[in-house]
Amino acid sequence: MSTRRDFVRTSAALVGGALLGVRAGDRARAPLDLLILGGTGFIGPHLVRLAVERGHRVTTFTRGRRTADLPASVTRLTGDRNGQLGALEGKRWDAVIDDSATNPDWVRQSTALLKDNVGRYLFTSSTGVYYPYRTRGVDEAHPVRTEADDPKDGSATYGVAKARCERITLDAFGDRGVVVRPTYIVGPGDTTDRFPYWPVRLARGGETLAPGRRDDQVQLVDVRDLAAFMLRLLEDGRSGIYNVAGPAEPLTMERFLAEASRAVGSTSRLVWVDDYAFLKAQGIQDSVPWVMLEGNDFGHMHARNAKARAAGLAFRPLAETVRDTLAWWPSVPEARRNAPRFSIKPEQEAAALAAWKAR
Repeated sequence: MSTRRDFVRTSAALVGGALLGVRAGDRARAPLDLLILGGTGFIGPHLVRLAVERGHRVTTFTRGRRTADLPASVTRLTGDRNGQLGALEGKRWDAVIDDSATNPDWVRQSTALLKDNVGRYLFTSSTGVYYPYRTRGVDEAHPVRTEADDPKDGSATYGVAKARCERITLDAFGDRGVVVRPTYIVGPGDTTDRFPYWPVRLARGGETLAPGRRDDQVQLVDVRDLAAFMLRLLEDGRSGIYNVAGPAEPLTMERFLAEASRAVGSTSRLVWVDDYAFLKAQGIQDSVPWVMLEGNDFGHMHARNAKARAAGLAFRPLAETVRDTLAWWPSVPEARRNAPRFSIKPEQEAAALAAWKAR
């Protein structure tokens, strides 16, 4: 049985490959002292390992509740974003990557403490700041909301919280502030079971429900491509806001499933269920990277990425992301694999397919 440590070791050489225009093992021109607020979740381990590989000196700041297989050279500080920042006082870094905040108060405290002791502050936001997605093709100049119309709408409160965090960052750091807005983040190490559903399901084969319309657009970004871009922004001394949404060219759900199927050698027989009302009745409203493109989600998968691509954002092949996610999946805890939080359960899929055929 593969373990997480086994996967990390065997895939380490892939972390930097084809990214930043460098090969694995290449070093940054000018190594930086980096502070990463977080570092043990999903993005963090990829970010830390690539930063060390590129010659940067890395310090992480976490609550110490999770372990991660990080390089021995990493300095680990312990505290809490909720007012327990003592471990950061009196220290200096070239740049900070805030990889763990959805609470504006956390960002307010950390920016106030660090603004005179660090060069740049990079905040990891989300394209969720554009919610409700009423417009397609939004770029970084599109206005975002800092007040939620409906406090009971989780997507609205999340987007507003991230937008407030962005504002605090840029108000505190000005042209030393950097904001990245990733779309759905996917790949090995995923702490959710959203995207892993597709590599696992397609590998199982058989009759497979394909939700939505064939031309529904989808967006995603491999966590390793995101990490590489974040480091490149800091290495190049950039500032401003960047949508990090891939791939390079528009991707439909039909092409996503076709490429993902080929990547895992799937024998699945896709059954397209393109009636949104029917899918809702079956309890199927999303299956990342697919969402229903209507109402508040009309423009969800249409964020523009031209600015980020011009700044060096690159995307690995989708097939690589799918294969690596499937290879990583056996390393997650057995209890999680036996009861995954997949958006479409096997019995739900079977019932939906039977009902669809009986229409």
